Amino acid sequence: MLTNAGALLADESPMRHSRLFCTRWNGLDKASGVMEALDDKEFGGSLLILLQGGEEFVKNNTKKRWKKTPDGRLEMPDIPERAAFECIVNGLIHRDYLELGSEVHIDIFDDRMEIYSPDGMFDGSFVQNLDTDHVPSRRRNPIIADVFSRMNYMERRGSGFKKIKDDYRRAVNYCPELEPVFYSDTSSFWVTLYNLNYNVAIEGAEAGSQKQLFENEKAVVTNEKQLFEDGKTVVSNKKQLFENKINESGISTLAKEKILRMYEQYSGDMYFSRADVMRITGITSSPAGELIKKMKKEKLIVPVIGHGKGRYRFKI
Repeated sequence: MLTNAGALLADESPMRHSRLFCTRWNGLDKASGVMEALDDKEFGGSLLILLQGGEEFVKNNTKKRWKKTPDGRLEMPDIPERAAFECIVNGLIHRDYLELGSEVHIDIFDDRMEIYSPDGMFDGSFVQNLDTDHVPSRRRNPIIADVFSRMNYMERRGSGFKKIKDDYRRAVNYCPELEPVFYSDTSSFWVTLYNLNYNVAIEGAEAGSQKQLFENEKAVVTNEKQLFEDGKTVVSNKKQLFENKINESGISTLAKEKILRMYEQYSGDMYFSRADVMRITGITSSPAGELIKKMKKEKLIVPVIGHGKGRYRFKI
């Protein structure tokens, strides 16, 4: 018999109300005009699937500026990745799963991202009245928290709020007005993460240089078609190399088809887990594990460090 925690973590979770709703809204609120939403996704099932789905949705619907420096490059994401990841983890772990008909929400607007989780602080306090640098660790779902801690997705020392704020304070465009905001009441918990690049002018793009910028944009558009064609050629060549490598291996035809299906979805720098293999290929947990073993044996994939155990990406 599965416990509640086991059901929430199972690959094929029977908990139908374990869901994550994600929306990229058009503008600064949920009713900004004729086109209200630019993107939306609904994820259900295992908490690990919800976590990966939420993380990918945020990456797909936010941008990352960067500029060259003397010794490398400086990245300027709209929302610091570690802060966003920490908030999604906390929303999934600390929500009240006994409250049916509710789910965690991620709402992305032009100037901010809001994450809502059902139920407030476990001890009944209001987070906006606390010193978030010194909040004691109290867990509504200790078994889930323990499992996520063992997978290095979180710590159990009450340091989450401080990590989120520190990630913001290290960012290039940070200012005190953009400090993350935490709010809770008796039935809900909200985190607001502000877009650090919203209304921030690109360096050098002052009013007097608008004409030159327009000319640059035209040049980019002119070359875009050629770049696109070059990109297609590179992708096609990589896929051919990958197919050749599979054909030279001892993998069966049926397994090759499944691996190629995975490659079409996760080539490049994208990483995947056993749950993704199951979802893309339609096989169950054990066969998915065997398929991953075959790909590792043939050196088609390599482990990904820094995103928890069991994550892989294709070598080509």
